[in-house]
Amino acid sequence: MNTPRPQIPRIYANPASGLLLEYADRWYDLSAWASAAGHPSQLLELITSGLLHRDQFADSLPGSGSSDWIEVPTPDLDRWDPPLSRPEVGKVLCLGKNFAAHAAEFGEQVPTEPLWFGKLPDTIVGHGAQVTVRPWYTDRVDHEAEVALVISKQGSDLTLENAMEYVGGWMVANDLTARSMQGDHRKLGHPWMPAKNMDGFLPLGPCLVPAGFIDPHDLRVTCQVGTELRQDASTQDLVVRVEPALVALSKHLTLYPGDIVLMGTPEGVGPLQDGDQVVCDVDQIGALSTRILRPKS
Repeated sequence: MNTPRPQIPRIYANPASGLLLEYADRWYDLSAWASAAGHPSQLLELITSGLLHRDQFADSLPGSGSSDWIEVPTPDLDRWDPPLSRPEVGKVLCLGKNFAAHAAEFGEQVPTEPLWFGKLPDTIVGHGAQVTVRPWYTDRVDHEAEVALVISKQGSDLTLENAMEYVGGWMVANDLTARSMQGDHRKLGHPWMPAKNMDGFLPLGPCLVPAGFIDPHDLRVTCQVGTELRQDASTQDLVVRVEPALVALSKHLTLYPGDIVLMGTPEGVGPLQDGDQVVCDVDQIGALSTRILRPKS
């Protein structure tokens, strides 16, 4: 697995105690820091305020002179809440065929214009979740490791010059897909949105890295199922980079704080079986784990 760099701040949603900050191999109570400083207590509010962007947050991190940080023991948790979920998340927009090798593995060409589709916020679950795929739903469900971003402020008709100003942070996503259902719908000429939307079909997390701390175009993306490494690529190979993707999306729809954009998956997607442990790992962000359950009845 990729080893995250300790100097990058990572924000986790603790089911029991609120927001935690991991920084330089130590853990801190982010909720207490926000309260002591008179800042908003909710993660999306902190994102939209700009307080977490590197331009401001770097001077407030532990060790920078701020005395409001309370160090806490390293949490021993198998599960984290997703950093953001409904109702904070208004919509989830996903880029398709955004790695040339992924398009090729399905015998398809890279689109001449950005291809995108939607997932519903109801599909979001956090790190360590168990996702049950009902037997009537699909014969095959695939993993798709991706980089996800969250929008920090409202905007439409963005430009290449200002698009990054609308990014509030970065996460790991697993765009679970009912592949056999998707194929059936395509053959019939029907929309295949149902193949992308089922309870639990968007594991998201395990944390949020605030904007400005990483380069989204130089990240290793991997997916491991059990002991098998199935996906391994770099965001250097994105067909449509973040800025033109946001420009294209914002011409169709106004982007709002809390909206999430998935940047596409590399080659190597494959089927999941009952009991599979799936780990989607993005360099400098973290490793997102999901267990797949496929009951026979």
